[in-house]
Amino acid sequence: MKAKIGEIVWRDLTVKNAEEIKDFYSEVVGWKAENHDMGDYHDFNIKSPEDDDEVVTGICHAKGSNSDIPAQWLMYVNVENVEASAQKCVNLGGKILDGPRMMGASRFCVIKDPAGAVLALISNEE
Repeated sequence: MKAKIGEIVWRDLTVKNAEEIKDFYSEVVGWKAENHDMGDYHDFNIKSPEDDDEVVTGICHAKGSNSDIPAQWLMYVNVENVEASAQKCVNLGGKILDGPRMMGASRFCVIKDPAGAVLALISNEE
């Protein structure tokens, strides 16, 4: 099913100490973590405690291409065109914190609105 424009399609956390934070949330929430190969290191696919097949979020290391992403739970919202939305963000007084760039088969960027809140914009490349 294709995501609707404006729909929140993902959420994850990028932090310097992903291993420790993954363990923290596994204890607090009951999540199960599975390694996600990033080449030189592993990020984590986080699964529901009730369904081993359901990945509910990600916990990622703030390194490599993710080094500029602030440490917070980040929502990803589907937009029609990441570059156009990023430009509108800047035109309206916001800032681009990361990207636009490719992430898998999608383009994404992380923006900061004029109030300081952070959000990721994402669109599938077709």
